[in-house]
Amino acid sequence: MSDALDRALAASAAEIDEAMGDLLPEPSGPEARVHEAMRYAALGGGKRLRPFLALQSGALFGVKPELMRRVAGAVECVHVYSLVHDDLPAMDDDDVRRGKPATHKEFDEAAAILAGDALLTLAFEILAHEDTHDDPYIRAKLIGRLAWAAGAHGMVAGQMIDLAVEGAGADIGTVTRLQRLKTGELIAFACEAGAIMGRASRDARLALEGYAHDLGLAYQMIDDLLDVQGDENAAGKALRKDAARGKATFVGILGPARARAQAELLAGQAARHLDLFDEKADLLRALADFVVHRTR
Repeated sequence: MSDALDRALAASAAEIDEAMGDLLPEPSGPEARVHEAMRYAALGGGKRLRPFLALQSGALFGVKPELMRRVAGAVECVHVYSLVHDDLPAMDDDDVRRGKPATHKEFDEAAAILAGDALLTLAFEILAHEDTHDDPYIRAKLIGRLAWAAGAHGMVAGQMIDLAVEGAGADIGTVTRLQRLKTGELIAFACEAGAIMGRASRDARLALEGYAHDLGLAYQMIDDLLDVQGDENAAGKALRKDAARGKATFVGILGPARARAQAELLAGQAARHLDLFDEKADLLRALADFVVHRTR
């Protein structure tokens, strides 16, 4: 199954790169610089994990791949926007992303802010278009769910908590909530998007919500571990900054061994949420295992 997942992830990443190339604006006119910054940030590199989740969730319900590619592209636009803004000096102050200079280093801070803003709003433009789904109710559901995941109840809230507790210490409950919002909500949207597109049953949606919740926490625990133990060349970004900045992390509270054990437990729970989908969800089950054994 590992080989099948590797092939599926590689195919999905290539598919999403092509889709993103079509969805992003081509540089033109006096505003070309922001278009260039958007394309620089979004094209090439990255695991494309969230788009993969969207594509696989759509496959569970027989949604046409060309429609799910648009949704997956919207998810990636939001994810890339968050990375561009996270790297800014006012946030995490990182100079390298995906093995190349961060967007604000390649361009400048103003262009990076505007590129992030444009990527975020492009996501909703994509979902609102009739090419995404012929039913406006489905499009509205997607837009509402993504807005919740990305905004003041999701990623933005998580980032604010992250900044607020930096250097002040936090308990495991605070860190869990922080990461459920900052990382987990967009993962949850990616998993639920196929169910929304496919008009799935409540039970199916709840199963995917449970999977996403456990997967997102496991992913972040391994991310925290890799910041302590990983290789910068493989990661494509600076590591070992969290402890120096007093960041609230799972590893800081649990220690490396307990954090890894908890991540493996969560990955197992995530896979069990998918029991009702039988073999159709085998790649999603394999992804849960991949998340806790990845090296970048």
